[in-house]
Amino acid sequence: MGMFDFVKGIGSKLFGSDEEEAKAKAEAEAKAAAEAQSEAERKALAQRYADAAFAQSLAGVVTNLGLEVEGLKVEYSDHVATVHGQVASNELREKIILALGNIAQVSQVDDRLEVVTPEPEAQFYVVKKGDTLSKIAKEYYGDFKKYPVIFEANKPMLKDPDLIYPGQTLRIPPL
Repeated sequence: MGMFDFVKGIGSKLFGSDEEEAKAKAEAEAKAAAEAQSEAERKALAQRYADAAFAQSLAGVVTNLGLEVEGLKVEYSDHVATVHGQVASNELREKIILALGNIAQVSQVDDRLEVVTPEPEAQFYVVKKGDTLSKIAKEYYGDFKKYPVIFEANKPMLKDPDLIYPGQTLRIPPL
């Protein structure tokens, strides 16, 4: 458990224009509900609605990737995603952290996940320009041919071993 830093603005865009629409809808609902409140109070309420909607979308990312979490709860505020629940293994915990952290609007993930069966933790690696999975495997394992270990450790977030990008955070499991 703990806080994990990610490069804000790097990673997949969760919604693109749909995100703006959801934010605008949440702001409109908050504004209607807070007509009698001050401007600062209305903005704060609108932000809370927008954050709650975005947190729900982040939980959807975890679910859509097939990462099983009992009692999954995601909160989002000020570019920090806080994830709660219970998972079967450290591997699953780390994949959830990466799935959330590699969203462009998330700069930190506050890990509050409980692991049922603890095991050795993987290292995290931030991809640099010119990196390949083979190059990273050579650095961590001493053998470039072990890149499939890294690829498999990052599924389902990675769909192709050649599609990594600078700023992306990867999971490097122990051999």
